[in-house]
Amino acid sequence: MDEITRAVALRKMKRVATGLLILLAVIFCVAFALQEQYPWLAYVRAAAEGGMVGALADWFAVTALFKHPLGLKIPHTAIIPRKKDQIGETLGGFVEENFLSDEVLKDKLGNLTVAVPAGAWLAGKENSERVAKEGATIIRATLDVVEDEDVLKLVESLARKHMLAPEWSSTLGRILETVVKDNHHAQVVDLLVTKAYEWVQANPKRLTDMVTSRSPGWVPRSVDVFVGEKVYLEIVKLLADVHRDKNHLVRRSITEWLHNFARDMQNDPATIAKVERLKHSLLGDPQLRELTATSWSSVKAALLDAVENPDSELRKSFVRAVADFGRRLKSDAALATKVDAWVRNAAIYVATTYRHQAANLITETVALWDGEETSRKIELQVGRDLQFIRINGTVVGSLAGLAIFSLASAIFH
Repeated sequence: MDEITRAVALRKMKRVATGLLILLAVIFCVAFALQEQYPWLAYVRAAAEGGMVGALADWFAVTALFKHPLGLKIPHTAIIPRKKDQIGETLGGFVEENFLSDEVLKDKLGNLTVAVPAGAWLAGKENSERVAKEGATIIRATLDVVEDEDVLKLVESLARKHMLAPEWSSTLGRILETVVKDNHHAQVVDLLVTKAYEWVQANPKRLTDMVTSRSPGWVPRSVDVFVGEKVYLEIVKLLADVHRDKNHLVRRSITEWLHNFARDMQNDPATIAKVERLKHSLLGDPQLRELTATSWSSVKAALLDAVENPDSELRKSFVRAVADFGRRLKSDAALATKVDAWVRNAAIYVATTYRHQAANLITETVALWDGEETSRKIELQVGRDLQFIRINGTVVGSLAGLAIFSLASAIFH
């Protein structure tokens, strides 16, 4: 029920209660004027008199809660406007003690089960798509709120802290040493030798031309060609031998060089300094900023495209993951038990940890309210029911007046 509807209902009940008081006043006047002529009207007068007293008393009591009756600043009236801060404190304490106590929380939340119902809801196609849609909205809103410059500064700061600041050489040396020790580099050597062999076989003229172009000008052309072809054949033979012989001298030399280089990267100051200079040259400030800017732009564009497009693979994967999680919650009793326990523990922890803050929120909120506005709001909520007190007081007063007058008449007449 909205505020306007409550106000209309409250005014209606006030008119009923006041109208009943006026009716009794009229009856009292008529009965008082005619009771000498019609003695039985004395009983009517007594009932009307008692009803008016009850109506006026209850009108005063109800009105005194919210304002000064007739504007007169009678003590202990306008209770709510004067005592709203104490009411707020009392209400906050009441909520904390009776709704957020350990006993109530454990009783209400101790048997809380949400996993299976939540799983059944998430497993539905429409619901999983709705969750994905809401998640996309959150991501989109987050990306809209976050400033690109702030993200770039954060990413650049993290990259500088975790990429530029640490010394790479020793770590890379240990990794290379492990690779060589386990002979994992052999596959790379095989690949390089194979590609070199294939290239040499496919480009004999280019290789012989490279040799002859470096020959002195006084050497006869026939000699250049002979030497070039000879060099080409020897290179082909060498590469074929290296490719075939897994224990070839060239392979052993490469392994030995890699082993020595790995050791120098860990222990030789000159080698360590070279590796660090190479790192800084590759990831210097301008390059690092450009890398972070490019990375963030790519990630942001991909995320926006994925969340805005219902047919994107990321969106579909998220929908499938949500539905699959829902089905697991429904069918996997162990998982459901764990989720229920986690939810219960989390709810109890939050409630017990922040119950005092919740009570303070009620107290502080009420303290910020204007006294008259507070009174008006409360009257709109409960005032209609309070008008029944006036009506009941009128009826009870009438019966009490009639009973008292009848008893007195019986005793003294």
